[in-house]
Amino acid sequence: MNRDYYLKLARSGLRMPIGADLVLHESPDPEAVKNDGEALGKVVEQTAKRFGTPLAFPLMDLTLEKLDLLTYLGVPPAQMDSYHFAAPPPAGLIDELQAASGRPFPHRIAANQEAVQYIRDRTDLLPVGMLIGPFSLMTKLVSDPITPVAMAAAGDDAGNNEGVCLIERCLALAEAAVLRSALAQIEAGARAMIVCEPAANTVYLSPRRLRSGSNILERYVLGPNRRLRQALGERDVDLIFHNCGELLTDMVRQFAVELNPVMLSLGGSRKLWEDAKVVPDDIVLFGNLPTKMFYSDSVMPEEEVRRRTRELRDHMAACGHAHILGSECDVLHVGEAAETIRRKVQVMLAD
Repeated sequence: MNRDYYLKLARSGLRMPIGADLVLHESPDPEAVKNDGEALGKVVEQTAKRFGTPLAFPLMDLTLEKLDLLTYLGVPPAQMDSYHFAAPPPAGLIDELQAASGRPFPHRIAANQEAVQYIRDRTDLLPVGMLIGPFSLMTKLVSDPITPVAMAAAGDDAGNNEGVCLIERCLALAEAAVLRSALAQIEAGARAMIVCEPAANTVYLSPRRLRSGSNILERYVLGPNRRLRQALGERDVDLIFHNCGELLTDMVRQFAVELNPVMLSLGGSRKLWEDAKVVPDDIVLFGNLPTKMFYSDSVMPEEEVRRRTRELRDHMAACGHAHILGSECDVLHVGEAAETIRRKVQVMLAD
């Protein structure tokens, strides 16, 4: 793959949501499908064909790497969602985790990899993998990541602050878990990888500290993701970087320049035609209609979807930056609003 592939897709006028969850929930038993690699692969294939895209974007399930890590640590399944490290994990655990990287994956994660393999072997679509970013995974491993991140940004270090030690060791565990997941998906056939770092936003990273020169973004977000990008690049796998959080313009610039993804996917709070000024021309911007609100006719009526679609289309055409019009994040199924959501997705794609 090379950048020209994505640039040509953008210039062809491609529009698409990240919509596998919508198609998944057309099944009578979505949970069974998620645990069946072939069935899940067929959902991903059907999603791509329905929305007319060669990019086989998988489910945006950002729980899998935490599941894999906690399974290795012996945490009971019923406790995994709420599990947090109460104290810094032993430093040796990181080496132990890396040494055990060849262990089997939990069944749900193996099914996800088998779905990627299905796309590679049974379709002509581009197989795309999905990862939670290391920083975002770290925030799921501790009960209060905001305070120690702020302390680290203010100058505290792991040697004198237990909270900073906690998040830095959890970040190292997260990076190892994400890399293991990435390599397994690449082995299954992924040619591109979506790395989702929604927690790398101004809630967790103080704008005041960033503007005053703190290197916290480099240490906790860019550094781990740069190493991940290097691992992808060494295997000829393209990076698609996704962040739907609240961001500073300089954060957008650094994600683009420092990580150099083939595509940069941003949330509905951003004006992509303004972000285009700080994003290199050879990086496709993806998104960013506010699909998280599509479930509500009062908050996001159909006419507003139409207005925003046209606004985004026209501004991006005027600025000339390569752009794939799509969703700000994955479009989730909401049972009582399923038809409303689908109708608005069609407006987004057709108007």
